[in-house]
Amino acid sequence: MVYMGGMVYAVGGFNGSLRVRTVDSYDPVKDQWTSVANMQDRRSTLGAAVLNGLLYAVGGFDGSTGLSSVEVYNLKTNEWFHVAPMNTRRSSVGVGVVGGVGVLNNLLYAVGGHDGPLVRKSVEVFNPVTCTWKQVADMNMCRRNAGVCAVNGLLYVVGGDDGSCNLSTVEYYNPTTDKWTVVSSCMSTGRSYAGVTVIDKPL
Repeated sequence: MVYMGGMVYAVGGFNGSLRVRTVDSYDPVKDQWTSVANMQDRRSTLGAAVLNGLLYAVGGFDGSTGLSSVEVYNLKTNEWFHVAPMNTRRSSVGVGVVGGVGVLNNLLYAVGGHDGPLVRKSVEVFNPVTCTWKQVADMNMCRRNAGVCAVNGLLYVVGGDDGSCNLSTVEYYNPTTDKWTVVSSCMSTGRSYAGVTVIDKPL
C-alpha cells in the first residue's frame, strides 16, 4: 500500500491461488475503489514506494521465483513500465525513499528480503536520474518482511524476521557515512509484516 496524489494504491499481492498484477486505487473523498492499469509482472511480497511522483514496484515473488525486476507506474498516462532491475532477486523486501542525499533530491532503497531460504542483509539504492542500482553497506542483521521508513535523512528498518524468528530490533542507515547502526532500545515484541509510517510529533 502506498499514498500518492491524494489516493491510496493497493499493488499486487496474492488472491489465494495466484500472485496478481492488479492495482486498485482508493479515493478517500468519494470512499470508492477503482482499478488502474495492471503491472507487467505478477508480484506478491513486493516493496512499493513513491519517488518523484511515480509509483515503484520493487522485487517480490511471482509464484515460482523471487524477482529482481522493478517497474514504475505513471499516474498521468495510467501505464506501467520497467526500469533497470536490481542486482539481486528479493522477495518480502522493504522499500523506502530518502530525500536530500548527496547531490540528488531522492534515492530509492531496497532493503533485505529473501530469495528462497536465504534471508538477506544486503541493500541496494536506485538512482532515478541514471536509472541504475548500486550496492551499499549491509545491514547488521538479515531481515525480511521488515517495515521501512525515512526520518530526518536516515532510513530506519523495523523488525521483520531472519528466517527463524521475528525480530524486535531496529536499525538505521546513514547515507552520508554508508553505515548501519542498531538502535539501543528494542521493541517489546518481535514483529514481522508490520506497517511503519512517520507522523509529525504533536507540540
